[in-house]
Amino acid sequence: MSDPQSFSRADLHKVVVPIRKDQPLDDEVLELAEVEDPPGSDVQLYEEVIEGVLVDDPNAAAGGWMADRRAHLAEAPAVIAPYLRNRADLAAASKFVIRYYTHRATFHGVRVPLYWGRLATQSPRGVARLSRRWGRWVTDAEARPVVAHVAGGKDGDAWTRVANLQSQRTGKRWKKTGYVGVPAALLITLAAVFLPGWQLAVVGVVVASLLGLAGGNADRPVVKRYVSVHLQRALDSPEVQAAIEAIGIKGAIRFVSPIQTDGPGWRAELDLPGAYEADEVMEKRSALAAAMRRPLSTVWPEPDRDAHPGRLVLWVAREDPAKAKRRLWPLLYSGQADLFDPIPFGFDPRGRLVTVPLMSANMLIGGIMGSGKTSAILTIALTGALDPAAELWIYELKGSGDLDAIKPVCHRYVSGDDDEDCKAALDSLKALEREMKRRKALIKDMDRKHFPNGRKVSKELAAMRDLGLHPLLAVYDECHTLFESEYGKEAAEVAGRLIRKARAYGILLVFTTQRPDAKSIPRVITDNALIRFCLAVTGHIPNDLIMGTGAYKRGIRATIFNPQTEPGAGQLGTGGLGAQVARAAFIKQEEAYDIAARALALRTAQGTLTGEAAGEVIVDVEESNIVDQVLVIWEDGAEAMHSHRLIELLAERWPTVYGNLLTMEKAAASTAISGMLKAAKISTKAVNIRGCCGSARGIHASDLPAAYEPEDDEEDV
Repeated sequence: MSDPQSFSRADLHKVVVPIRKDQPLDDEVLELAEVEDPPGSDVQLYEEVIEGVLVDDPNAAAGGWMADRRAHLAEAPAVIAPYLRNRADLAAASKFVIRYYTHRATFHGVRVPLYWGRLATQSPRGVARLSRRWGRWVTDAEARPVVAHVAGGKDGDAWTRVANLQSQRTGKRWKKTGYVGVPAALLITLAAVFLPGWQLAVVGVVVASLLGLAGGNADRPVVKRYVSVHLQRALDSPEVQAAIEAIGIKGAIRFVSPIQTDGPGWRAELDLPGAYEADEVMEKRSALAAAMRRPLSTVWPEPDRDAHPGRLVLWVAREDPAKAKRRLWPLLYSGQADLFDPIPFGFDPRGRLVTVPLMSANMLIGGIMGSGKTSAILTIALTGALDPAAELWIYELKGSGDLDAIKPVCHRYVSGDDDEDCKAALDSLKALEREMKRRKALIKDMDRKHFPNGRKVSKELAAMRDLGLHPLLAVYDECHTLFESEYGKEAAEVAGRLIRKARAYGILLVFTTQRPDAKSIPRVITDNALIRFCLAVTGHIPNDLIMGTGAYKRGIRATIFNPQTEPGAGQLGTGGLGAQVARAAFIKQEEAYDIAARALALRTAQGTLTGEAAGEVIVDVEESNIVDQVLVIWEDGAEAMHSHRLIELLAERWPTVYGNLLTMEKAAASTAISGMLKAAKISTKAVNIRGCCGSARGIHASDLPAAYEPEDDEEDV
């Protein structure tokens, strides 16, 4: 009992302690109060009073006056609304208001004759209705039941008083009718005699309109109101509270801030009761929408990860996206892309543009059939097509022709799911690996002044076309077709080496699959994709295969999407642990062909068409290294060969691999081939060949493996 005790709301605390009668008392006991012993017991109860320690003093200041004001100011709303401070937003809002009211005025203005016609047809009913009302008023029809009741009684005096009262009331009303009716009749007569015809017509229109209003029918209004069925009612707190309770979360919720307009919808920020987490609401999104009686595509709950797990942000769209006007991709009708900048990918539920930093990244897209993968991959591929500097390798392994529109600008294009198509895809991965090694060797030997942010491809280096460091976008649509084929094991090994390093050298890989499982797509790809887009999936396992291990537990769940009502919607992660809901821009096939035609014109104008798009036949080199290739092209009898001659012969034999070296400056090309040879452990040096061009960098025959010796031209004696 000697240890100090801590209590929450009391300065003194009483503790009842049982001790034996023969037990000596502790000296630290402050006070003992003996009570009556229980019968037949040798245990005595004592009440010990000890001093408590207050641990939650309500008067203790958490941070003081200054801290409270700082916190308030940190979250205080802007003094001037954002749309008033942004000139573009203000101009857009002003144009919309002018356009809206101009449309309304014009719409109703041209229908004025129709409206008056409806009023004119209703005017006879108005005359009858007003006459009936006047008749009931002037004869005091409301009092008739009372007069009849009194008249049926035996009290004659009462009947006399009621009759006199009614006569007085009706008499006054007849007089009022005369006071108004006689002058009105006189004015009408004078107007008919003296007013010009057009003024008389105006008076007639006004009178007929007033009579038509009096004779109106509530079920058939003169001006029919336009009702937009896809617009939703405003969000309010009782609706949110009732919906949260309906999905099984009991208790009172606390609104962090008032429900407010947020873009094309409403935003409610609230704390869930008890230990409920916002992820539970996300998982029950469909049930929440049902409880709110709103379309599923308009209800978007998400956790506030900057607050705590129980903080929920509920955004409800004003307009049903399924019935709303399609949001257009920014590059649909004009403009060109630059893969070094974030590319326009789609839109979030609020209608804001979502961009993706594709450069120096790899992308993985997955989802069940019909979830919208085609829209996503078409957007990526068309963006690459609109960058004239980018080289496109497209392998559409479904064979549906969904990407045929881009074929005219592709360096390589394959569409099909047969064995030869899978073999071509494997060969392309090997070709990409060779290109990666070439770029790696070239960059390694370049001066460090070209790499202020690390040795990787930059926009400035890509602009030097002679270096061949332009962006190379390789798309493997339905990649499970390749990885499940007989070439799958080797393809997985090559793709694994590529996806770890190629992005630093301007080679961008994009994989899509409708079967996100461990057998369909190698783990090395799912682990090294920096950009992930997971459309509708059926469970947490495929969800985590696309979005990363533990994504489902962190609340990143693509299981909430319905592919029928929300095609193209998914969870988009761009490198961090978080993700956002986004919908890929929808581009029609006809529009895709128009965009590709524009891309073809751009590339033709800039002279950047290569490969199949330029009419070349792509033939992959034999599965060998540069040493084997040099042995193939080595000139008979040559003891040495200069680097520029090696380049000419290699480019002649394998133009798709070495052809770009011919477009470089001699020094840069020599550096590039030296880097490739160095990777194969062959060093270039100054070589002097008489009768050729003097001294230049090159290699001797003795530098080649297997002690390559030139053939003797002389015949044996």
